[in-house]
Parts: sequence; structure tokens; C-alpha cells
Amino acid sequence: MSSIALLSDFFLRATFWGGMRGSRRSSSREGGGAVAVVYVIAIVLAIIAPFVAALVQLAVSRQREYLADATSVELTRNPAGLERALAKIASDQEALEVANRATQHLYFVNPIKKWENRSSGLFSTHPHIVDRINRLRTLTGEAPLDQATVGALSGLD
Repeated sequence: MSSIALLSDFFLRATFWGGMRGSRRSSSREGGGAVAVVYVIAIVLAIIAPFVAALVQLAVSRQREYLADATSVELTRNPAGLERALAKIASDQEALEVANRATQHLYFVNPIKKWENRSSGLFSTHPHIVDRINRLRTLTGEAPLDQATVGALSGLD
């Protein structure tokens, strides 16, 4: 992800320093419009690249959660147990006081509950619990669940 930002920074610096050298060599104004367009493109890329890199990082994080779930089922051979565990974790409504945005990707589910309720799928670090459980259920050929039945699966309701 940082390679996108690094390439953007490299392009911006090369454009800036390359454009300065070219204007000192000739006193004519040939190609001034092209240089201005390149500067604008470089600035736009420098601004947009970190945002795009963050979106890619979030998507990779969500896919890693799915992969971790599939790997745990492969190791334990107990998809129903993992489904129940995820449902129990999801049914906890209390936000963790020690969790913050820098450490939220280290948890099984998003520990910042107030953010989880507002976040869309594109900007979240964790997939929704129902999606994770339904992916596990497709491994065993079972029918998918909806949000209402996840609470019953946890056994806490």
C-alpha cells in the first residue's frame, strides 16, 4: 500500500525538479501548458494515492478475516463452533475502552462498536459478523443466516 504513495511522491518530485530544469534551459515559453497539466496531474495523484491505498488496505484486511476464519475451520474441523463463537463475540454490546483505531485491526471483530454501526462495508476493517458466519456456512453447505438469527445462534438470547 505504501508503494502507491511512494510512486506518487516520486512522480511529484520528478515532475517538480524536472520542470524546473527545463525552464532554466530555454527562455522560450514552449510547452508551458503541458508542464502545467503535468503539475496538476502530479498534485492530484499525490492527494488521491494515499486515499486509494487506504481503501485497498481495508479491503485486504477484510479478506484476511475471511481467510483466517477458513483456516481456523480447517485446523479445528469445527465450523459450527466458530460460528457460535463469532455470534457470541458479536452479541457483546460493550465497547472496549483500551481499543482505538490504530489497534482495531488486531481484534476478531471491530472493538469500536459506535464506529461499527455507522461504517459501511467499504471503510470497515472487519467484515460484518453475519457475512463471516454465512461464508462459514457455505463451506458446510448450510443455508445462510440473517441478522435476527445470529443472536439465537450465540445461545445468549
